[in-house]
Amino acid sequence: WNHILLIDSNSPLMEQLNFFHDHTLLIITLITILVGYNMLSLLTNSFINRFLLHGQLIEIIWTILPAIILLFIAFPSLRLLYLLDETNKPSLTLKSIGHQWYWSYEYSDFKNIEFDSYMVPSAELNEGDFRLLDVDNRIVLPNHTQIRLIATATDVIHSWTVPSLGVKIDATPGRLNQTNFYMNRSGLFFGQCS
Repeated sequence: WNHILLIDSNSPLMEQLNFFHDHTLLIITLITILVGYNMLSLLTNSFINRFLLHGQLIEIIWTILPAIILLFIAFPSLRLLYLLDETNKPSLTLKSIGHQWYWSYEYSDFKNIEFDSYMVPSAELNEGDFRLLDVDNRIVLPNHTQIRLIATATDVIHSWTVPSLGVKIDATPGRLNQTNFYMNRSGLFFGQCS
């Protein structure tokens, strides 16, 4: 819980999000080092060349180079946005309905499987339970299966989030939003309304 980096991924999409984060962080680090070096050299050197302030070539370079750097960030970002929005053939559909302080779930592929999921009050937590994350009825989902999540709400806008899956979808009253996810391994994964 005290890590600085992103949470361990449990889905291929979250792995791609981690890779994109690392890729962008590397580019930002290189830019910061280059700009810092240039600022330090400007402060410590005394330039006496009279042609130093006149240069078409350097102006062309510092105009085109940031555009190329932005392309190195934009193309992986667009690829990732496409992957996040891609809809595969789901094997299971889960409907999530956001209410104030709890969620209702329906397994749409099965008959009459509906339940409410409330947060466990702090006074009723057992040793090892997580405050404000544990619920009384957990969702049980299969791994290595494409799952479609349909989210809506009854009162206000909610956000169904599981960080390790790379899933965050808004549940808006009167509207059905959908997303897909795929779990690589089994385990207990916590989400939250953010």
